[in-house]
Amino acid sequence: MRYTTIKHFFITLIFICLTFLGYNKLSTSAFVDYNEPGNYKIQALNIPTEIQFAGESMQLIETDLIERMDKELLVNTYWQSNTILMLKRAHKYFPQIEKILAEEGVPDDFKYLALIESGLENVTSPAGAKGFWQIMRATGRELGLEVNANVDERYNIELATRVACKYLKIAKESLGSWTLAAASYNRGVAGIQRIMKKQKADNYYDLLLGTETKRYIFRILAVKEIVESPERYGFDIKEAQKYSPLQYTTVKVDTAITNIARFSKQMGLNYKIMKIYNPWLLQNHLNNKSRKLYHIALPVEEVGP
Repeated sequence: MRYTTIKHFFITLIFICLTFLGYNKLSTSAFVDYNEPGNYKIQALNIPTEIQFAGESMQLIETDLIERMDKELLVNTYWQSNTILMLKRAHKYFPQIEKILAEEGVPDDFKYLALIESGLENVTSPAGAKGFWQIMRATGRELGLEVNANVDERYNIELATRVACKYLKIAKESLGSWTLAAASYNRGVAGIQRIMKKQKADNYYDLLLGTETKRYIFRILAVKEIVESPERYGFDIKEAQKYSPLQYTTVKVDTAITNIARFSKQMGLNYKIMKIYNPWLLQNHLNNKSRKLYHIALPVEEVGP
């Protein structure tokens, strides 16, 4: 019994010594010293002194403006997973959106409005706005989109982008600047006009606004800043890691399609791919009593012989 106790004592002592030596080894080799230059740090960001949106300049001089910009840059820089996904999707969808903006005479910077509205996904807001541009049902119908149980063209990237452009041009004409037009996309033209009249101001940056609209333009500006200079904010995405731009052709259809799954097979596709490229087709059939001309997208790399 005594021998066993002494034996256990020495075994325990040896174990403690080995553990101590191992810890010292780890402390010098495995633990990172975050004070060393080049090691990862969470740090504050340098704020630009001037930012351009749609050709309109904004000087970041006032404390209020600096802090609002700082907030949105920090949120989007350090919510890394979401921002990486936005950067990848921007590479996929921006070429198509940029082309339409140019054709419609709307500044290229408005692609960032779509990016903050939806993250370039066909999402639905709690209020019922849908698609990349988060268009409400009534607004979409008013500006020419078909929205019903069978077809919802708010999910058609090309048509929805053109409708967003139509809205923005009307807003610019009413409010006098592209920045105010962008703000109205969140608050409405009439809402922005009421605030401007009440506060005797004609500039977005001089307005006292509710939380969401107050952040809105700065969210656009922050995302623009990061997308245009990702390395400056710590994002390193290789070209091969970005999502590929859409490559597709279209077929014109002016009759009903009784079974879209069967139609997909005839086009050399499966149903899933057909719906991915045409999310505006809500059901497995297309009603077309009016003989409307639809353009159905077919991915070039997926089309059969």
